[in-house]
Amino acid sequence: MQKLLSRPLSNPPKPSLLYFFSHSVSQTTYDPPFSPISKPRKPPKPKPKSPDSTPNLNPSLPLKSDLPFDFRHSYSETDPSLEPIGFREPKRFSPFGPGRLDREWTGTSAPSRDEVDGCQVEDERRQVLGDPLTEEEVGQLVEKYRHSDCARQINLGKNGVTHNMLDDIHNHWKRAEAVRIKCLGVPTLDMDNVCFHLEDKSGGKIIYRHINVLILYRGRNYDPNNRPVIPLMLWKPYAPIYSKLVKNIADGLTFEETKEMRNRGLQSPALMKLTRNGVYVNVEARVREAFQTEEVVRLECTHVGTSDCKRIGVKLRDLVPCVPILFKDEQIILWRGKRDQEQNSDISDSNVKTLNR
Repeated sequence: MQKLLSRPLSNPPKPSLLYFFSHSVSQTTYDPPFSPISKPRKPPKPKPKSPDSTPNLNPSLPLKSDLPFDFRHSYSETDPSLEPIGFREPKRFSPFGPGRLDREWTGTSAPSRDEVDGCQVEDERRQVLGDPLTEEEVGQLVEKYRHSDCARQINLGKNGVTHNMLDDIHNHWKRAEAVRIKCLGVPTLDMDNVCFHLEDKSGGKIIYRHINVLILYRGRNYDPNNRPVIPLMLWKPYAPIYSKLVKNIADGLTFEETKEMRNRGLQSPALMKLTRNGVYVNVEARVREAFQTEEVVRLECTHVGTSDCKRIGVKLRDLVPCVPILFKDEQIILWRGKRDQEQNSDISDSNVKTLNR
C-alpha cells in the first residue's frame, strides 16, 4: 500500500486552458495577431483654386444668325398672318434658352432685327446652287438617294418643316450632296407648301418628288465650312391659343340649318378612312370631287387623334375651300358652303353688265 502511494503518477494532470490564459495575460500585454496597424496620415492635398466667376462663361453667346427670316418652331404648319388671342406660357421663356440668341422671342417667333434685301438673298442662293444639273446628274443622285435604305434620310412628321430640321439638313450636307426626306401625317395634305419652305429656308433645291418622298440637293458650290449659323431650340414651345375653329352657327346658316347639316354629315357614309401618320396626298382632290355632288362630306379619322383631326380640317378649309362644322368622335364633317348662290349671283351680275352695254 505504501509502495503504491510513494510511486509517482505516470500522467500528471495538465493545467487548464483558462489557467494558462489568465497567467499569460497577467504576465504579458494582450496583442492579437491581426490587430490593425496605425498608418501615418498623408498630408491633405491643397484645394484647387476656384475659377474666376465671370458673368459670361461662353464668349460666343449670344448667337447671331444672318438668316433672313423669322425663327419659328414650325414653318410649314403655322400661318404668320394669324394672331393668337392668348399664350400658354410667358413670352420671356424663349425656347432658345436664356441669353443664347440676339433675337427677342414674341411668343410665336423670333423676328429678324436686320432689314432683308430680297435681291441679295436670291443672288447668294443662285451662287450656291451654281449651274443647273443635267439629266444624267439628276438621275445618278435620284438613284443613289431615293431608296428606303438610304442612310441620308430625315423623317418629316406632323410638325412639318421645323426649325431644328434645318440644322439636320446642313449636317447631312457635310458628307452628302443630297438628303432624302420622307413626309408623313398632316403636312402631306399640301406637299407644295412643304417643298416651298424646304427650298426657301434651307437654300437647296428639290430635284425629285414622288408622292411623299423628296430629295433635296445642296448645290454645286455649297461649302460646309461657310454654312449658316442655326441656333437650336432647346424645347418645343407651347402652342398659342387661337380663336375657335368651329362656330356654333355656321356663316350663312341658321341654328336649325346648322344642326341639320351636322346630323346629315354624321349619318352619311364616310368618304375616306384616314390613319394616324398616314399619307394624305389625295385627300384634297377626293373632297373637292365629292363636293360636286354632295353638300356635306364625312371623313372617318379613327385613332388619328383630336389635334390631328383639327389640323386636317384647317388645311382642307383653306385648300378646297370648305367649312368644317363638326369634330366629333374622331370624325370630320365638312360643308361645301353656299356655292350655288354665289355662282348664281355672279351669273346674274354678269348678265346685268352685258345688258347695260
